[in-house]
Amino acid sequence: MHEDILAESGNKKTGNSDENPSQWLERCFNRKCYITFLTGCYSCHWQYREWETAELGSCCCSWKEQFSYLCLIIAFVLSVIFLFVWAETSNEYNGFDWVVYLGTKRWFLWSIIMLSTAGILTAYTSLLLLIGAFLLWERIELYLHTCHKVLVLLVIALCSFLLAVLNQYWRDKWLIAGLSLKIFAPFVHMTLITVMIIISWPLAICVAHLESEVRIRRYKMAGYEHEVPESCNIFTRLRALQIAAGLPFLLILLCLYLMPLGIYSPCILKKENLGPKPKFFGHRGAPMLAPENTMMSFEKAVEHGASGLETDVYLSWDEVPFLMHDYDLSRTTNIREVLPSSAYKHTANFNWTFLSTLNAGQWFVKHKPFFGMPPLSEADERRASSQTIPSLAELLELAKNEKKFVIFDLFGPPPNHPLRKTFVRRVVRVILDSKIEQRLIFWLPGHDRKYVRSMAPGFQHVGRLRTLEELANENMSIINVDYKRLFYSGLRHYKAAKIRINVYTVNEPWLFSLAWCYRINSVTTDNIQVLNQLSHPLFFMTPGNYTFIWLFMVAASAIIIGFVFCYHWIKELKKERWLEEATTAPTGLFNLENVREGTTMETEVPHQKPDVPPISGSSAPKAKKELKETKNTKGKL
Repeated sequence: MHEDILAESGNKKTGNSDENPSQWLERCFNRKCYITFLTGCYSCHWQYREWETAELGSCCCSWKEQFSYLCLIIAFVLSVIFLFVWAETSNEYNGFDWVVYLGTKRWFLWSIIMLSTAGILTAYTSLLLLIGAFLLWERIELYLHTCHKVLVLLVIALCSFLLAVLNQYWRDKWLIAGLSLKIFAPFVHMTLITVMIIISWPLAICVAHLESEVRIRRYKMAGYEHEVPESCNIFTRLRALQIAAGLPFLLILLCLYLMPLGIYSPCILKKENLGPKPKFFGHRGAPMLAPENTMMSFEKAVEHGASGLETDVYLSWDEVPFLMHDYDLSRTTNIREVLPSSAYKHTANFNWTFLSTLNAGQWFVKHKPFFGMPPLSEADERRASSQTIPSLAELLELAKNEKKFVIFDLFGPPPNHPLRKTFVRRVVRVILDSKIEQRLIFWLPGHDRKYVRSMAPGFQHVGRLRTLEELANENMSIINVDYKRLFYSGLRHYKAAKIRINVYTVNEPWLFSLAWCYRINSVTTDNIQVLNQLSHPLFFMTPGNYTFIWLFMVAASAIIIGFVFCYHWIKELKKERWLEEATTAPTGLFNLENVREGTTMETEVPHQKPDVPPISGSSAPKAKKELKETKNTKGKL
């Protein structure tokens, strides 16, 4: 009798009796491919076989595999954190490449290699984690292959090491992540609510599936549950799984709904409170358009609307101030070809007659030092390839003609240099001899300020990040600070004291937008050609607009999520009615597998009496055993 019942129920489960065999094969083949793909990627078992599924509510893997899956989750979290931090520090990529160059003496876009590595690690761990979740959904025993286990441990070790290095040597980079959250927080909030809406669908299916299991098991045990009291434990586990899946989701959703009450974003403000667009200082000119610290670079900065020019000044052995950032000439000139033995000597140990003959542009055309920099035209490429090291006098002449401000770092010469103690006075003399308006000079060097004030009272003295009392004592009304200091209340107390603020080095549009919303006066940038095109801050919203979007997202998401859960709950209510109808059916055998699938069918038993006798107390264990064998046989079919 059981064989006939299983044969007919198997036909009904797979479709009609007249189903096209090719359709049946296609459906089975797709299922096999799906399972084989999951087990192949996760366990390297690429040959299909019938996997034994674990009982719902029980653990489907050993404690070793549980530990492996926990390590996979840790690897995923660490890789995501590293990817987020490194992606948000894109403003520092050129500085990172420069630091690596100092150690390796080879220029390369190492920052992009790091970003690609972080992306690959995150993609690998997330895909592996997702495949493991699908296997758990199918209740197939987890077995992470040894190669994956080794790679997961390597990901944990590598990400932990890189994050520790960042924390030790670049601790202020964590402030960049904080700054990004300040401007992106409203949009991250909306994105997270959208993600919760997407997650609600599989979660609702999971909770409904657990509810279905509870009700079907209760129906199956209705006649003899007093004989097997230990089966009650499974109901407790299933209810616990429902709570474990649904309660955290509801708590997280509630926190997201209330998150705007604790969000502060400087770019959420009224239009009338938005300050003027910050002015630009070209950092070493326009180094994305021309070789840094060359006349072509400064001219490009002027063409793109720079209000001031920023540079670095050294003094040659024969007392000529010239423009150079590095302490040697190996990176930005062709000295390795001209004089290899002196490539790594201090910049100030050469005469100007030799420095002025070096090429300072070929390296730019060859290496393209910035990722994503615009391509050069043929004319600009020829012009860049012929650039030389300029003197400070040349830059002052350009600034005087264009009425541009000049700010610079002045590096003291090495020991035994002729101007070791008088280099500031020499630079002041060169500036005064250029006849440039003194108000156009932003004097940044802190050495020998008394002499500078006496000789050039019109210079505008610029301080670092010092206290208001110190700035007042030295009669300074301008400060030049690292942009990461914006994390601390946006330097509000300096703005309240009428101190003009210039922040450096701001290259990313979102970071410039943040400075704009903070009412910063000016920024020093490498990316002037992009930032100058912004007509308003990115991610700017008025409080009214954000409040409307917030309430709309809350209402829409609550309706959608409620509908999803109600839809699946109603499906379970229908199954309950089907169960009630099945228990009162006078003839036929009710197919429980069809109840799981949401259909009602009665399987007639051929050549048997239509009535199925109830299970008595004495025959309960035997009936339970037969029911279990029937279920296993159906699973194999």
